[in-house]
Amino acid sequence: MTDLSQIVKAYDVRGVVPTQWDETLAELFGAAFAEITGADAIVTGHDMRPSSPGLSRAFARGAAARGADVTEIGLCSTDELYFASGALGLPGAMFTASHNPARYNGIKMCRAGAAPVGQDTGLAEIRALVERWSHEGAPEPVAESGSVTQRDVLGDYAAHLRGLVDLSGIRPLKVVVDAGNGMGGHTVPTVFEGLPLELDAMYFELDGSFPNHEANPLDPKNIVDLQARVRETGADLGLAFDGDADRCFVVDENGDPVSPSAITALVAARELAKHPGGTVIHNLITSWSVPEVVKENGGEPVRTRVGHSFIKEEMAKTGAIFGGEHSAHYYFRDFWNADTGMLAAMHVLAALGGQQGPLSQLVAQYDRYAASGEINSTVDDQTGRLAAIKSAYEGRAGVTLDELDGLTITADDWWFNVRASNTEPLLRLNVEARDRATADRVRDEALGIIRA
Repeated sequence: MTDLSQIVKAYDVRGVVPTQWDETLAELFGAAFAEITGADAIVTGHDMRPSSPGLSRAFARGAAARGADVTEIGLCSTDELYFASGALGLPGAMFTASHNPARYNGIKMCRAGAAPVGQDTGLAEIRALVERWSHEGAPEPVAESGSVTQRDVLGDYAAHLRGLVDLSGIRPLKVVVDAGNGMGGHTVPTVFEGLPLELDAMYFELDGSFPNHEANPLDPKNIVDLQARVRETGADLGLAFDGDADRCFVVDENGDPVSPSAITALVAARELAKHPGGTVIHNLITSWSVPEVVKENGGEPVRTRVGHSFIKEEMAKTGAIFGGEHSAHYYFRDFWNADTGMLAAMHVLAALGGQQGPLSQLVAQYDRYAASGEINSTVDDQTGRLAAIKSAYEGRAGVTLDELDGLTITADDWWFNVRASNTEPLLRLNVEARDRATADRVRDEALGIIRA
């Protein structure tokens, strides 16, 4: 029997197909999802990976066997599935492994209104049911099986986004988009159609083998082609989407990456103009500039742990209008608190196209500090190294410590956070300071302790 602990993660199901899971298990997951949510109807979608259509259809069979009617929206981005869950008021399941290599696949599940399903919100119960059925055999189908029907929601998804950010009046912009052979190649043409944008499309062919580069723009090597194309063509900006197109990365007219913290601050300012006094969520390793900009624009910043379940939980609790993470996940109240890279990209296009200056000049006001980026160190004893860092800084004059997520050390002109990876023997270090020399000094001192 498959060891489900290998594939059921904190927020989703993910593993190698067919080694770690297959259509037989997908069918059990569909049945368990219907059972645990108690839903009489659900919606499913899938990305362009070769294994996705079969897994998605098997999941639908399992859910229908428990009496749930299934609406299949077929090929879609993850945020398009969230749209369908929100607009139709149905629990949803998206088949994707995001930016992972081609041999992987997974399921991202949500309750009606795109509310997240994670370990504490149903995923543990779904896993337990699948394990039981794997051992004892699948339950008998209910007396009246549910139906399975198809529906195309791409046009409705695009119309919803365009109703949230008006791009019709912007100056014409030349934008290069690298879809990485992922689902951005499916959604971008429809969302951008008819807008004053000259679209230069890179790697829009849907291909789950990722022939050009990994669909993970967080890794600098995967945006090299985009940067070169922006420079060669004199484009106004470049956008890179990950495999399931729920994250979007931005490069300016010089081909230089724009930090997700700067994008978070820019979008926060725009959302606060629409919703004065609103709350904005940011995780604890976004830049100091984010809460500064939120306060400058009359908003209330709230700091959270890293991870979409914490962001979404805090958004629901506080009624926040927007949330952003250093990993280029952007969450919107107007999008059922779900993350959508496309909507963040549209905010950037609206901001850039609403004035005459270049993007580098526009974002400079939001990019105020020197940052290290995330630095990973392999360590045998994560707990011991974190204790050593705490010991080294505790009691220093002018330094404060907090342990909201890992360990954050803060001084007047710098801060750093060290967090343990949940899945690998790694410590992740992020440093920020008021100038580059200080950032480098703090980084080197922290790494000296981590790697001692």
